[in-house]
Amino acid sequence: MSAPPSSFDVAVAGTGPGGASVARELARAGARVLMLEAGGAAPLAGTLAQMAGMAAVPGQGAFLHRDLSLLVCALTTGGTSTINFATAAPPPAAMFAAHGIDLAPALAAWRAELPMAPLPDDLVGPMAARIMAAAQARGLAWHKLDKMIRPAGCRPGCWRCVYGCPFGAKWSARELVDDARAHGATLLTDARVTRVVLEGGRATGVEAVIKGRTKTFRAGHVVVAAGGIGSPRILRASGLLTGRVPFFSDPVVAVMGTVDGIAGGGAEVPMAAGVGMPAAGITLSDLTLPRPMYQAFAAQAGRVDRLFAHDRTLTIMVKIRDEIRGNVGPRWVDKTLHADDRRRLDDGIAIARGVLEQAGARHIFASHHFAAHPGGTVRIGDALDADLRTSTPGLSVCDASVIPAPWGLPPTLTLLCLGWRLGRHLARATARPTHPAGTVNASAVPAQAST
Repeated sequence: MSAPPSSFDVAVAGTGPGGASVARELARAGARVLMLEAGGAAPLAGTLAQMAGMAAVPGQGAFLHRDLSLLVCALTTGGTSTINFATAAPPPAAMFAAHGIDLAPALAAWRAELPMAPLPDDLVGPMAARIMAAAQARGLAWHKLDKMIRPAGCRPGCWRCVYGCPFGAKWSARELVDDARAHGATLLTDARVTRVVLEGGRATGVEAVIKGRTKTFRAGHVVVAAGGIGSPRILRASGLLTGRVPFFSDPVVAVMGTVDGIAGGGAEVPMAAGVGMPAAGITLSDLTLPRPMYQAFAAQAGRVDRLFAHDRTLTIMVKIRDEIRGNVGPRWVDKTLHADDRRRLDDGIAIARGVLEQAGARHIFASHHFAAHPGGTVRIGDALDADLRTSTPGLSVCDASVIPAPWGLPPTLTLLCLGWRLGRHLARATARPTHPAGTVNASAVPAQAST
């Protein structure tokens, strides 16, 4: 492969939903775009080994807090969208409206483009169906959730969502990366961005480590989209962020109970249905996991007697909206739950126990909490303006770190909307006649994106 050019119109550090959507919009507009991804781009195989390599590397994809809770991210092209549960929760409109941000146009565009609908009945597994019936019998407004899944490609009895769908049925941000590349964008994988290059107080490129060597890429504009943990680290290393960096993480507990009469249980799409309780800061849904993950939860909870009950165990996810606390350090993250967080978890666990009892479950137990949605580290209204610009000319941020307040919901769709909006702002700001090769003049990129 020939070496990439040394200068671009826009460099995007990270290829999760936020970064990939920005890059796609810019590439479609004719900009020369460089995408840098710290992870790899191997085709998704749907295996435990591959998923663990992307999301369970200590200090990179996985972090252990002082209270022994686990925080998981994914270092791979497409980011955590490759191994999430494909749940399409709409952006909290009021939260963003308070900052003068209207995501409705972006949401409408994504709903028109992406697979985003409840699963058909034949793809709702027997465990999810039993939990939903029990929850509704207890008066909960339990309903099917919008999933970013193409039903025609989804296979009944499959359990690979959380490992990375090898069939192309589950949407991931890799599709946007491929689209951006088809429109001329450059992708560099195993390229860990270490800092933003500054000249005269302006962002002029990025520095990245590729195969052990440090390289510098110039760009008219830089978008840092390395995630709720990665982005503040890059900004801190660039001298643009100081002091403590607190965050939210959407803690989750799995509440499990064994039942009789389940045929073919244990292999189904997780989070097929659930209920949100925004006032309480609690969300519940079914959470059928692959056998090894279920066994890890059972062992962690000390329930070795339940290790081999996977195909008979109903699992309910209890997710909460947690307080922004703790700190993201240069090589570690540190956070313990606030008393209010523990109260929300306890309340959610009690509701989940009631649903499982209604479903006829026995041997009910709860796992220790874990989390996978770190964010709020470079917040809109604090470190960023409404157009995701920092105070440094030529530098924007677009990932979960920008979310202005904790919310306890899957962030994928919100990040897509923010990326769509930012990409279009930047595309308008850099619009000019294209050159014969279909590129634009990097030297003409304005210092700021227009509002």
